[in-house]
Amino acid sequence: MNRRKKLNQILKANAKKANAKLAPKSKDKYISKADRLKLESEPAQDTPIAPDTPS
Repeated sequence: MNRRKKLNQILKANAKKANAKLAPKSKDKYISKADRLKLESEPAQDTPIAPDTPS
């Protein structure tokens, strides 16, 4: 492999990596099981129970 081809190969690889970093992420951020349970329990505690009938 000559020098020019090797250099172009390296530059293309670096450009590809840079474009991949800028591209939007297709996966959601990982949330651990403990954090998911914590998030589920928080809204249940925060919701106040309002009476349906006016007195």
